[in-house]
Order: sequence, then C-alpha cells, then structure tokens
Amino acid sequence: MDNNISSGAVKAKSSRYLLFQIAFFAGTVIINFILPRTAGYLGIPLYLDNVGTLLAAVLGGYMPGIVVGYLNNIINWQGTIDNAYYVVLSTLIAAAGTYLGKKGWFDKLGKAILTIPIFAFIGGVLGSILTYLLWGYGMGEGISAPFARALLESGKLNVFWAQMTSDVVIDLIDKGITVIIVFIILKLIPNRLKPGLWLTGWRQAPLSEDELRYVKKNGTRSFSLRGKIITIISVIMVCVAVVTTIISYILYRDFAKNQYTYSCENVAKLTADVVDPEKVDEYLEKGEAADDYKRIEGMLEDIRSGNPDIEYIYVYRFLEDGVAVVFDLDTPEVPGMNPGDIIELEEYLYPYKEQLLAGEKIEPLIDDTIYGRLLTVFEPIYDSTGKCVCYAAADIKVEDIRKSLLNYMTKVFSLFMGFYIFILALCIWLVDYHLIYPIAAMTVSARKFAYDSEEAREISVDRLQHLNIATGDEIENLYESLSKTIAETVGYLEDVEAKGEEIRHIQNGLIYVLADMVESRDKNTGDHVRKTAAYVRLIMEKMKEKGMYPDILTDEYVQDVINSAPLHDVGKIMVSDVILNKPGRLTDEEFAIMKSHTTAGNKIIASAMNLVSDTGYLKEAKNLATYHHERWDGSGYPSGKKGEEIPLSARVMAVADVFDALVSKRSYKEPFTFEKAMSIITEGAGTQFDPTIAALFEEASDEVRAITATHESLLGPKGLREE
Repeated sequence: MDNNISSGAVKAKSSRYLLFQIAFFAGTVIINFILPRTAGYLGIPLYLDNVGTLLAAVLGGYMPGIVVGYLNNIINWQGTIDNAYYVVLSTLIAAAGTYLGKKGWFDKLGKAILTIPIFAFIGGVLGSILTYLLWGYGMGEGISAPFARALLESGKLNVFWAQMTSDVVIDLIDKGITVIIVFIILKLIPNRLKPGLWLTGWRQAPLSEDELRYVKKNGTRSFSLRGKIITIISVIMVCVAVVTTIISYILYRDFAKNQYTYSCENVAKLTADVVDPEKVDEYLEKGEAADDYKRIEGMLEDIRSGNPDIEYIYVYRFLEDGVAVVFDLDTPEVPGMNPGDIIELEEYLYPYKEQLLAGEKIEPLIDDTIYGRLLTVFEPIYDSTGKCVCYAAADIKVEDIRKSLLNYMTKVFSLFMGFYIFILALCIWLVDYHLIYPIAAMTVSARKFAYDSEEAREISVDRLQHLNIATGDEIENLYESLSKTIAETVGYLEDVEAKGEEIRHIQNGLIYVLADMVESRDKNTGDHVRKTAAYVRLIMEKMKEKGMYPDILTDEYVQDVINSAPLHDVGKIMVSDVILNKPGRLTDEEFAIMKSHTTAGNKIIASAMNLVSDTGYLKEAKNLATYHHERWDGSGYPSGKKGEEIPLSARVMAVADVFDALVSKRSYKEPFTFEKAMSIITEGAGTQFDPTIAALFEEASDEVRAITATHESLLGPKGLREE
C-alpha cells in the first residue's frame, strides 16, 4: 500500500471543513465575549456566558465545547481572576451539552426545554456551592449577590440558602434563555453544514453510523481497551492530583500560618511602638482622661483597619492576681474592656504566667480562648530603664486561617477538575481516532470478511485495503501487515480452489475411466454409465426445483450423486467375462453370480473409503453400487429394502438404470421404443420404482428424449444386458 496516497486521502477527508470549523468556533468564542458584556451594559442581571459554549458542544462535540468553555473563562479572567475558578462549570456544561446533543435533545423545542434544569443545576446548584466555599462560607459578589443579600436580610434564610436560592433562580432564567438562543441558532444553520462542524480526527476512511454503533456496543471478554486507557489516565491524574493536593495543602497551611503569624507580629510591634511606656501607669489610673489616650486609641484603630485579618488588638499589664487592661479595642461582636479593669488570667496563659510577669518574650500561641480559637502574639513594651511595663497583643481567629485554607483548596480543586475534564476529553478524542477506531475498522472489516465465493473475497479484500489507515505508528504497521497477509491468504485460497477444481476434474475423469474399464469387459455395454449419469442429473434437478427433500438435496449432495453415478456397476469387474458376455439367457447359478456385482461394488468402494479422509462422494457411490437393484416393494436385491429404506440416490439410479436398459439394444433383444420404455417405468411406479421419482421422470420426458437422442447420435445404438 502506498503510505503517501493513503495518508493524503485521510488528511484531505479530515481537513475539508477545517477553515469553516475554525471560523465557526471562533464565532462561538466571540458570542461568549459579547453577550455577557451586552447584558451588563443593559443592566440585565443574567450571565449569558455559555451560549457559545453550548453551541460549540452540540455542533462540534466534546473537544470544541470544552475548549470554548475554557477560553470563555480565560477571557473573562481579565475582568476578575475569580472567573477562572468557575472553569469546571463551563467544562461540565460543555460535556452535558455534547451528550444531550448526540441523544437528540436539541432536535425539538420541547425536548430542548427539558435540558434547562440540567444546565441550571450545574450553573446554579454547583456554582452556588463553589461560590460559598470560595468565599469562606460567605456570600459571593456578582450578579446574584444583591438578590442573595435581600434574602439574607429578610431573616428567613441563612447565608448558604440565600446564596443557593438566588443562584438557582437566576440560573434557571439564564440557562432557559441560553437554551432557547442555541435552539434557534441550530434551526437557522442548514442541515447540510452541520456534519462538517463536528470535530473529527479520522486517521482512516471514516466509519459509518452503523459501524460506530457496532464498535460501541461490541462487547469484549473482560475490559475494553478504551475503558482501560480512560481508567489508566483517570487513575494517574487522580493520583497526581491527590499527591499534589496534599503537598499543596501542607505547604499552603504552613505558609498561611507563617503569614498570619508574621502579620500578627507586625501589628503587635506597631502597637508597641505607638504606646508610650512612660505613660502606662497614667493610662491605668486615668483611663480615657489621660493625655494622648484617645489619640493612641485612634492610631490603634487605624492599625487594625490597615490589617483586616486582625481580629483583636489590646494592651495588657500582667499582675500576680490578674491582668490590668491598658487598651482594648471594641469589635462589632465584642466590646472592649475599660482601661484600668482587672480581669482574670485566661487558662491558656497559665503555662506562660511567670514569663509574662518577668517581661519575657514568648512564642506566638494558638489556643482556645473565651473568644474562640485564636492565634495570639504578645510583644513586650519596655520603658526607658528596660523594664517591661505591659504587653501589646494582636489576635487572628484560627477560623480565618481555616477559611483561607478552604478557599485555596477549593480553587485548586476547581482548577484541577476543569483541567481534568479537558485532558480526559482530549485523551479520549485522541485515543478514539488514533487507536480505537482504526482497530475497530480492522475488526469490523475482518468480521465481515466473506470466504464463500471469489466475488465475496474480492469485495472483502477491497474493503480492507480501502480503510486507508494512516496513523503513522504501530497501528498503521499492523494494518499494512494485516491487509497484506489477508490479500496473500485470499490469493492462496484461490490457488487452492483452482487446484481443488483440477483435482475434482481428475477425480471425475478417473471415475469414468474406471467405469469404462468395466464397460469394456462387457461387449453388450454401450454408453451406459454416461447416459445413466445424465438421467440421474435430470431427475435430481427436477426434484430440487420442486423443493423435494430439502434437508437431503443440498448442492453438495446432488454433486456427489452425479459424480459417483458412473460407479454404480463397478462391482461387475468381479464378474466373469463369460457371464457378462453370454448371448443367451443366464442360468440360475449364473444369475446369482451376476447379482453379486452389487455386494462386490459395496466392498470395492468400502475399501476405497478406508484410504481417503473425504468420503463424501464415495458414500453415495457405495449406496448406488449396493442398492440400485432394490425395488420399492422390497422384492429387489441384495438386501430386500423397500420404500424409503432404500437410499434416495439408489432410488433415482433404479429408474435411470432400467430406462437406459429398455431403450438400448441388447444381443438378445431389440431396443424398446421411447414411449414403451416410458410406459414400463410408469407401470412400475409403486412396485419397482419410487412413485414420486417415476412421475417426475415421466414429466421430464422431453428432456429424457433429448438425452437419449444425443447419445445415440454420438455412438449409435448398442446392446446391453441388464438383469
């Protein structure tokens, strides 16, 4: 096979609509870009960012839909980076759109409308959960946010359900409009153009729809190759994702902890720098009436405002009997203590009491407090003499760190899932067109291969050679080897058939030679074996035309009987020439010897059958030689069989044999006329002959007469003794 020709044919076929496809899918990307911005410009609270994605998925397949969805999020990334984390939703919508499109859900408006809840579930329910996690169990920003806040402020729903309700309602409307727009566009595109939009990567002659269905439904003994590859890719990606996620989690957790600790330390140091250590006693004694107290408190508020992660800022002096409050900023949830208040030392600080009383610096703490689990940093404040007069402290809620971790892991998971769906779709697409379909094409061609005739074999070889598999790898090598091997095998089969046909001709010739040898010993014999064979052929063809004995009269059986018919008198080779050529009537003893030619023929052919493996025609030759003198009423020889106990081939030969004897000249008689001979056959129906066969023979009298006339014109009438 010419690789360049086959590769060129496949490439020409697969790239016919390439420019058209590029233009169309670029158009779907533009649709995704324009519609959301148009809706925003008009103040319409809808996304409309999946029209192009869904259109590409329905008309182009999984790959175009997912790629367009990806590009949609990348383009919108320019507006806000948070859009990138919703790429998983775009890929899911594309995958669902392709699947539903292939199932015909966009053929009619009624069915298309039923897909709206599916897309709304992906965009609304899954999108809302993703938003909830990305915003740390909080409410996101965007189109649905105002509606969600209104629901939350009503007091009837919490944050999660307010967000969920808002997203689902808006997404139902959004996806409803999206589906209707897509349906309208689908109806506007001419049907003749749609097949050219479906992205294919054929590396061979494309499979038909029936062949594709056969490939998908064709079972395997265990697990399909496609399933194995998809499983391997999925397992590898999941394993890589799990390991990467664990590593990322550990690294980010440590980073977040260090980052928050660093933030706390900086705020604590800033607080320590702001507070005048020489006035701490005055702050404790006079409180807010002390000079600069309000100014310093305001500066502390500014510090907290500049560090939104910080929950609490306070300044404490640690005493033997408790803790004196110097500064304690109010928060929306917890009002601060008044300056000079003495509070109990919290339990989590007991292990550090001596260090705190001594004014020593302690490591950042993460522990449970009366205000929740906090990350706390204490910074000692020293006066001019180097004495620690109090501690500046900053707290961050550990829950905020956890939310930060959750936010990070949600982003990682979302990006991974979007990338996973894209890679999986790409791998499946490549595997299908570069591996599965080429192998399936060879499998289908091999299973359809027909060996029953030369024409069928030629068609099958031509079908295989026109697959034009051009993957450029081991699959192509396998195809070329398979194509070459099968073509050569078919050639060998044709040679074998030709040799077989030649052998059959030789075999038939040998049969006639053997029959002629028998005839040559009997001076009364004319062209008996050839005429009886012709009569047998005629009778069996008539029987087959009328549909008689359909289980017996197969083409092979008929041919075996015709080929073996000349051997029906082979047993006469064992009879003396004196008896065979006696001009007068045979004595009883001589007639008994003459009758023995049937059993002698049986033995001769049985011996031949022991020497060959294929005994098909010899089996019928044995029946003919043994039973052609049996009579329908059971009075024949050698075994006295009657009716259908007599083999069918022998019943046919009985009519042919007797008729030829009647119309042939014998040394002891003149030949009967054709009409007289035919009447004798008719009279013998039901006694000597099978009545059905006798009737058929009479019906075919014109053909019988033609056979008789043909042989007499070639050889002239001769006598034959037939007992």
